[in-house]
This record gives sequence, C-alpha cells and structure tokens, in this order.
Amino acid sequence: MTITRRRLIAISAVLAALPAAARADTGTARLWTGQALGARASIRLDHPDGEAIAARVMAEIGRLEDILSLYRPDSALSRLNRDGHLTAPPFELLECLSLAGAVHRASGGRFDPTVQSLWALWAQSAANGGRPDAEAIEEVRRRTGWYKVELDAAVIALQPGMALTLNGIGQGYVADRVATLLEAEGLTDILIDTGEFRALGGRPEGGGISGEGWPVRLETGERLALRQRALATSAPLGTTFDQAGQDGHILDPATGRPGPARWRAISVSAPTAAIADAVATAACLMPDAGSIVAMIERFEGARLEASV
Repeated sequence: MTITRRRLIAISAVLAALPAAARADTGTARLWTGQALGARASIRLDHPDGEAIAARVMAEIGRLEDILSLYRPDSALSRLNRDGHLTAPPFELLECLSLAGAVHRASGGRFDPTVQSLWALWAQSAANGGRPDAEAIEEVRRRTGWYKVELDAAVIALQPGMALTLNGIGQGYVADRVATLLEAEGLTDILIDTGEFRALGGRPEGGGISGEGWPVRLETGERLALRQRALATSAPLGTTFDQAGQDGHILDPATGRPGPARWRAISVSAPTAAIADAVATAACLMPDAGSIVAMIERFEGARLEASV
C-alpha cells in the first residue's frame, strides 16, 4: 500500500505584546521539536515563556488525539467504533462531528464520516495485493450512512458494523484549537500547518513587525497570502491504496469506491481549518466545478482558491 501520514507539523507564532525593538533585542525566538498527530512536529515561538507554551501546545494536541484519533486504540473515537456507543462524549468529538454533519448536508451526502468500514475494506484488500470485489463493497456499504448515527450530548451511538473516521476534518479541527490556545497565550502572527494551514495575523518582518499574509504555495504554483484564514488542499490521488496509484483514498459513499480523479488537487480557504479541510475533501467527489462552488457558498467566508 501507499497509505502514508503527514511527515511534518509546523507551528510558528510571535508575541503580540512585545514592541518590535524588544523582539529584536531579547532573542526569545526558540524552536522545539517533537511528535504530534503521528508526525514530526516543529514549534517556533517568539515569547519569553516559549518553552512552557510549546509544552502546553504539545499537551493540547495529545489531548485532542486522545479524543479524535483512529491511531490511538483508547481514544474516544476508537472506543466509539469498537463498542458502538459512547456515553457522555467529549465536547470536542461532538463539535467535530457536528461540523462534519454540516458539510455532509452541504455536499449532498458526499462527505460522510461513516465510510471508515469501507476504508478498512479497501486498505485490507490492498495489503493482500488486490481490490475488494463488488459483493464485499456492497455488503460494507450497507452499513454506512450518516443518518444512521445517533448524536447528542448524552450519547453517540452507531448501528452494528458501523465505524466513523475524522480523517477529512480532524487535522483542520486540531489546527483551529491550537490557534485558539496560542491566541489565549497572547501570541499573534501565527501560522499552523497540521496538513491544513491556519493563519492568524501576518508573517513578521525584519524587526518583528507584522507584515503581509503568510505565503502559502498552491498546487498551481501560485502563492496565496494567508491572513486570518485557513487553507486546505485535497488531492484524489494524493494518497492511494494501491502501488499503481489508481485507487485514491477519498471514497464515494454512494458507490463504496474511490471517487474518480476529475481533479489533481482542490484548494479551499475558509475562516476555520476544519471547514476548509472537510469542504476540500468533499469537493473532490463533486461532479463539476459548478457543484463545488455551490457547496462552498453555503459556508460563510469560504472560497475556492484553486482546482487543477
């Protein structure tokens, strides 16, 4: 299989309260490295308490992984999938699933967190050197469907054989939460890259003064100046199940199969990374550019930045 995870998470932020001259003189910029979301993490902070803040950021990412990750067997999401229900679910899981539900409705059902069982079927078949047959796909597909999920503050419940994934929205949601934490610490001019970009303020220039938006390169080769926005890019064949690179990882819940690669990549910006992440993923399954734009217009402040 060619299923991989992101190799680097990068966070950069500058203290808002310090004047430019003080920032230049104190030499408080420091770099910390570690692991987060299953990838190498880099945190660059310009703050006199940077080390303590970096530790709090890593702790927050770890806490969110304990809720949202499929890669941690005791996470809230993993327990929900294993047991079929979760009483008193964490607020963050409820919030993330609620956002996913909004994108599900806006996309005509194309964004569907219940495709995890289908994803597992395709991954296992690829590991065995093949593809699942039509009968197996249809059997598993009958156990999908967002409308089958019971979701409220008291309990999240799934029907037998169902499982959820947040792979199309979770990284963006984590980026949003980290941005909130850093703002509360008095930092501004923040760029967070968890696979999706979340920018607050702009890129500090020579003396630490906030400059233009953070430069982010699109798949078209163009640069976007990102400021007070998030950006996500999805590629139908960016990750594939098979070594030949033909079976993409974005599954169409209507067919149970990888969606057709109509685009090489789609980039969407929005006020939050969670929405940008999920909408970009759903866009890869839309039949045409007009349908993509119609979906994006349902989210205030969201826009299509590139489709190639």
